[in-house]
Parts: sequence; C-alpha cells; structure tokens
Amino acid sequence: MSFDHSGRVALITGAGSGIGRATALRLASEGAAVAVVDVRLDAAEETVAAIVDGGGTGVAFDADVRDRYQIESARDGAVNALGHIDYLVNNAGLVRMSPLDELAEEEWDLVLDTNLKGMYLVTQAIAPVIAGEGGGAIVNLATIESEVVVASTGHPQVHYNASKGGVKMLTKALAVELADRSIRVNAVEPGAIATSFIPGGDIRSPEAWASMKDRLLVPRVGEPEDVAAAISFLLSDDASYITGAMLPVDGGWLTR
Repeated sequence: MSFDHSGRVALITGAGSGIGRATALRLASEGAAVAVVDVRLDAAEETVAAIVDGGGTGVAFDADVRDRYQIESARDGAVNALGHIDYLVNNAGLVRMSPLDELAEEEWDLVLDTNLKGMYLVTQAIAPVIAGEGGGAIVNLATIESEVVVASTGHPQVHYNASKGGVKMLTKALAVELADRSIRVNAVEPGAIATSFIPGGDIRSPEAWASMKDRLLVPRVGEPEDVAAAISFLLSDDASYITGAMLPVDGGWLTR
C-alpha cells in the first residue's frame, strides 16, 4: 500500500542514513518534496541523490539538532527551496552503550540533548511553519525501549532509555498543545531494525538472532522500510483521526 503525499513537503532529521533515509525515499516516491537534514552534509546529499535518481525532489541541509541556530537555518533553507513545510519527522538520534557505573555526565547530556531536547528544539522551530500552512503532521522516532528495557548486552543504557521514555510523553504533550493548530503528532516505536544505529552491532548475525527470535512474532529482523511505511501512514490523510498515538513497528516484540 502507498499513500498520496503529492504537493506536500517533509522535513526529516537524521535522514542521511537508516530509517531517516528510508523515510525520505518512501515519501519522495509518494509525491512529497523532502528537506533532508543530517549532521553530516555528505550523507544528506547522498540521500538527495537517491531521491533525484528515483524521480523525486529533495534538498540537503546539515544541522545538529542540539543547535537552535543550525535548525532554524535548515528550516529557512527548506522553505526558500521548497516553499513550505507540511510534515516533520523527528528521526535524529543516537545511542551510547555505557553502563551506569561508567556513564559520564557528558555522555548522558549528549544522548538526552540529541534524542529528546533535539526533538523539542526542532518541533519548536518547525511547528509554526506547518501551522502557517493550515496544519499538517509530525512523527517522532521513539523505540520499544520507551516501553521496556531490552538490555541485550547485559545492561540497559539508562540514558538512552530515559531519552526515549521522554519522547513518548513529549509526543503526547505535543499532540495536545498543537491540536488547535491542526497539527497531529504521533510516534513510531521501532524494534529490532537492521541499521548501523547500534555501534559495533550486527543485528543480522546468528548470535543476535538467537537472542531475539523468541521475542518476535514475525520471524525476521525488521528493515528500515518497515518503519518508513508506518511513518508514511501516520503522516498521511488516511491517519487524519490519529494523534497522540505510539505505533510499535517491532514484529510483535511488545506483545510477549
């Protein structure tokens, strides 16, 4: 199933790779113009090149979501290039693997500032632009670890779990606050997705699969395109009566 995003403009953070890139390609293939934002300009440009190769429209910007000035610069560039913004996908994020006893305050701040504060800063900058066009939709990237502690390495990543738990409540609060501006706000909760997101991890390895298979109802690792499809739906007019929701894209992980 595909959704019609013709005439819409999406701004996606962290779109230089992984789920962000898959979402950019999906929305572009369904008619949206895409502002591809990433902390690495070369990665953003690679995504735009793939969009253009597929016949779509995209523009690349570099911005660190922790920096208000850089966000506003990317926003203004997107509006100048594409005319307006209808959709925001808050995808930028990172994970670090330090256990509590070894967790430095600087690492805590890096993860919380990127995964949670970054969403607040980007949404604060972009929501007025969306509202000025009569409304639209926002999708935030949470994770199953906003609901449960996975701890596949023998210890949880307390800073990552805390940041993504915050995304859950940020999403719900934004859905309330932005409702009178005709902006819907939802989140997806990816489970085991085959990306390079986890440092040094190979989620397709036999060892990783052995640790996950008993939790999954769908007997495979997820792909970035699985999450992109869910994001496309939540942004679309087909989801016009859905806001404040957390949609797991996890192969059934949270069911058991």
